[in-house]
Amino acid sequence: MSSPEDRCRLVLVVPAGDDAAIRAKAVEDALRGGDVASVILPQYALDDGTYQKHAELLVPIIQDGGAAALLAGDSRVAGRAKADGLHIAGGAEALAEAVEKFTPKLIVGGGNADDRHKALELGESSPDYMFFGKLEGDIKPDAHPKNLALGEWWASMIEIPAVVMGGSDVSSVVAVAETGVEFVALREAVFGHAGGPAQAVAEANALLDEKAPRFDG
Repeated sequence: MSSPEDRCRLVLVVPAGDDAAIRAKAVEDALRGGDVASVILPQYALDDGTYQKHAELLVPIIQDGGAAALLAGDSRVAGRAKADGLHIAGGAEALAEAVEKFTPKLIVGGGNADDRHKALELGESSPDYMFFGKLEGDIKPDAHPKNLALGEWWASMIEIPAVVMGGSDVSSVVAVAETGVEFVALREAVFGHAGGPAQAVAEANALLDEKAPRFDG
């Protein structure tokens, strides 16, 4: 088996939920399943105080599991919860501001680019990664064809690593990896998996080991 560094790796997106303990257990299970590069914790509809409580519980679990903890929400919470980074879902201005303010202390990435022009605009601030798709965009079993096409175009031209949102089925990681991007994001495919999150992560890694193209040195 190859080291995952030379192929597309997993990024997990924590689904919405009010119960921090249930979310923490699901994330802990997922990280037991195998290699995960980072975990994004979106704020969803939680108020800042509740989001901070969730983050303070989840961030150490994510880090202990060997992944980077990225918060998609109030940037002040990232500091208080000692997260590794920020996922910025706003436009180019919000991303540029966050990059200027928080790098290199924190990982700062973002996305929501639904065309090449927007992607290049977002890329001008040199974020740590570019995310294609929405964090809640896994509504079909397969990754969205537009995100696959954008990821492939980006990976062939731009040095900034790319993350493409996968589908609600674990097998969607294969099509994402074949675009040449560095990361595939999964949410429902892992946390809604019939066999549980650990099994889902193990299956995703097995597919990537077997089918993902290898990067050159």
